[in-house]
Amino acid sequence: MPIHIVRLGSPRLPDEGLRLGTVRRPPRGVPKSEFARRDFYDVWQPLLSPSAELVAEAKAATDDKAWDAFKRKFKTEMNHPAPSQLLDLLAVLSHQTSLAVGCYCEDEVHCHRSVLRELLTARGAKVV
Repeated sequence: MPIHIVRLGSPRLPDEGLRLGTVRRPPRGVPKSEFARRDFYDVWQPLLSPSAELVAEAKAATDDKAWDAFKRKFKTEMNHPAPSQLLDLLAVLSHQTSLAVGCYCEDEVHCHRSVLRELLTARGAKVV
């Protein structure tokens, strides 16, 4: 019953469970009533997305140094009480039920999902 790290809008895995959208904004042009049906997410969790400033920084990161700076700043944001508590909750839930955490980015390596994977793993979460 682990946490799956997924791309929002991709077909769901048979055992992925509840899908959480860890994005700053909902999908454009998609009615709220269709988010889950179109495989975006069941529950929106913007607390686990980078701030708008950091989203821009991540998109502009063209080398390892810039990406590492983004990761460091995003981890700092995730250490604030509300996101940190939510990560702790997800880590505990990963031992009880299947969940999926996702973002729209095509490449997980250059997406905040990769940082969420690290943070969840560090908290003892079962992550696929």
